[in-house]
Amino acid sequence: MMHCTLCENPLENKVDDFYFHCNVCDAYVKDSKFYINYQQEKKRYEAHNNDVNDAGYQKFTSPITNFILQNYSPNHLGLDFGCGKGPVISEQLQKHGFQIKLYDPFFYPDENYLNFKYDYIFSCEVFEHFHHPKNEIDKLLHLLKTSGKLLVMTHLYDGEIAFSNWYYRNDPTHVFIYTSNTFAYIATKYQLNLGFQNNRFIILQK
Repeated sequence: MMHCTLCENPLENKVDDFYFHCNVCDAYVKDSKFYINYQQEKKRYEAHNNDVNDAGYQKFTSPITNFILQNYSPNHLGLDFGCGKGPVISEQLQKHGFQIKLYDPFFYPDENYLNFKYDYIFSCEVFEHFHHPKNEIDKLLHLLKTSGKLLVMTHLYDGEIAFSNWYYRNDPTHVFIYTSNTFAYIATKYQLNLGFQNNRFIILQK
């Protein structure tokens, strides 16, 4: 039997051929037998047109960029976790003199980032790719300073359309879909303050 990769609850409620629904943390968890391999996943990411100079891409990621510019200074240290091949947020922040460490398992795999503590960590369109979200969240919170913030962009499922028809669920690299209740579970488990800017931008604070 498969267990939820966040809360470790046994998964019994299959919502379609690929996904289970967890009745503890309210997440939608892909059956692990449908995970694609490392090479397939990297090839898909390489096909993304994530040009750091693209105005549309900058606008899409601007909620995180603007939040950091408004709430932090170049004296603070940030981590772009899962930055991809085009780290647009980091590029925008570095133009303002901000200090950002980059990590991505495919494109910036240097694990030197683990040797620092961060005032803020941002992860844009990354959390839905986590094969082991519990382990990743444990790690990120360990890297945050006291009162540090974890800034997450991922599209929350709100139930307004059938899950099996939802575009976000149909990306083969997406394996873990969150709801607002899932982040409420995370906040409670780790004793974090939780805020939603909208259904795509979530702030967790130690």
